[in-house]
Amino acid sequence: MGHCCSKGVSVVNNDSVTSVNQSKPPPTPPPPATPGSTSFAASPFPIPLPAGVAPSPSPGRTPGRKFKWPLPPPSPAKPIMSAIMKRRASKEKPVATEEGEGRLDKNFGYPKNIRSKFELGKEVGRGHFGHTCWAKGKKGALKGQSLAVKIISKDKMATAISVEDVRREVKILKALSLHKNMIKFHGAFEDDNNVYIVMELCEGGELLDRILSRGGRYTEKDAKKIVVQILSVVAFCHLQGVVHRDLKPENFLFTTRDEDAPLKIIDFGLSDFVRPDQPLNDIVGSAYYVAPEVLHRMYSVEADMWSIGVITYILLCGSRPFWARTESGIFRSVLRVDPNFSDSPWPAVSPEAKDFVQRLLSKDPRKRLTAAQGLTHPWLRDENCDVPLDILIYKLVKSYLRATPFKRAALKALSKALTEDELIYLRAQFKLLEPENGRVSLSNFKAALMRNVTDAMMDSRVFEILDLMDPLAYKEMEFEEFCAGAISVYQLEAHGDWDTIASRAFEYFEQEGNRPISVEELALEMNVASAAYSVLNDWIRSSDGKLSFVGYTKFLHGVTIRNNNTRRRQQ
Repeated sequence: MGHCCSKGVSVVNNDSVTSVNQSKPPPTPPPPATPGSTSFAASPFPIPLPAGVAPSPSPGRTPGRKFKWPLPPPSPAKPIMSAIMKRRASKEKPVATEEGEGRLDKNFGYPKNIRSKFELGKEVGRGHFGHTCWAKGKKGALKGQSLAVKIISKDKMATAISVEDVRREVKILKALSLHKNMIKFHGAFEDDNNVYIVMELCEGGELLDRILSRGGRYTEKDAKKIVVQILSVVAFCHLQGVVHRDLKPENFLFTTRDEDAPLKIIDFGLSDFVRPDQPLNDIVGSAYYVAPEVLHRMYSVEADMWSIGVITYILLCGSRPFWARTESGIFRSVLRVDPNFSDSPWPAVSPEAKDFVQRLLSKDPRKRLTAAQGLTHPWLRDENCDVPLDILIYKLVKSYLRATPFKRAALKALSKALTEDELIYLRAQFKLLEPENGRVSLSNFKAALMRNVTDAMMDSRVFEILDLMDPLAYKEMEFEEFCAGAISVYQLEAHGDWDTIASRAFEYFEQEGNRPISVEELALEMNVASAAYSVLNDWIRSSDGKLSFVGYTKFLHGVTIRNNNTRRRQQ
């Protein structure tokens, strides 16, 4: 429903449609938006422009959007702008009832005694859905404590969807509040006119303002401290089955103005629960930070990792990787342009830092690092981060357990060729499962989830994935087999040493797993139709009927004819 709390005394702007300041100094407050107005975005960071082209003077902050399409468009940029215009045109026409239903129920069941518990003070932020004000506790544990209260007008809740958005935001804040980098939630209240969300007051300002105050960029040493905190809280959210969907520097606040103040993530108004094997499809977020797959309307938690990649890019070089004068131009850039790692200051940035950002800004979401993996990346390893449990481990092991013996043999060969970087992450995950006598079973996977359970994990039905891991109820996995089950071929393909890894893996496969296989059997292994026989035939050596090196690498990640065609159409 918009931004959540504090900037300066500060509470960030609540608006879901904003623009970005062009200049380096801390931005001035934008003028009030007028109904139906169009706000296009310019970058607050130095961007090379063609000769004779002046930067846009538009003040403000990053644009955010939330809208849906009924059908997939052939080219995202143009339909996105059309959808924005339609949404703006309908903003002044609130719908009081849902079709086929009676009056919209805006009763949330929250306590109605906020005035008796808190003294509400001056307004410190305003947006389309309401505003945020300073408050002080009157009684109990919060007595005398300064707080932030986000006030959401019920008049702005025109549909059942908008009501549910508020309800979900409160549920997520309440469930995740205990993480050290999560904004603390102190309760939700309501009256006839508003919903009140009471949170801690962060007086250190936004991450965006800190970047600007440093001349547009951080040193690598200082950037690491920021990125570690972001990864830590996002990993926690993803384990709970929550995707934020609007990660940007404006949505991270410092608790105080001290240089080493902790960072807090805010604004879960656009967040949602991600249920097992059910991707999201509504286009949500802020133009500069939106992932390509969001524009294609099929995405999951990997979209947050793209946004973290954009944030890290900004921290390290002071400019955005994707920029244009208009929102449609930004979307085209996100879909088609590769980030610039050639111009200054990138030649002076460490190879590990560049690799970290590149692994997050992969246009293929399957190749991106997870938040937990990011914390074990060589760039961050000297930060001695605590590595959290990664839900990706569950998804990969589930697929491994349900794979054919031939596919498992191929993955076991690949696991023997892993580099030490990958093994550090896998050892950390295996340790979190608390193996007994060096082995893990289904009970270990279940117990690890239970140690991290919150109400959000129940709402997102994370535990359903255990039902698909039932083969582990009757067997145990040693670390070697766990590695085979918990590696992502797509992520390894993005590794700089993939060719070496694949060659070594094929040598192991030749020794222990490769065997003669017919085209028909290979098609059945890969779940493709007979139309693929001509392609699959090229993967089998004519000399002995076994998979060739090319066939082995293709077989590992399960390329299908349909996937190839889809990629070709998108290029």
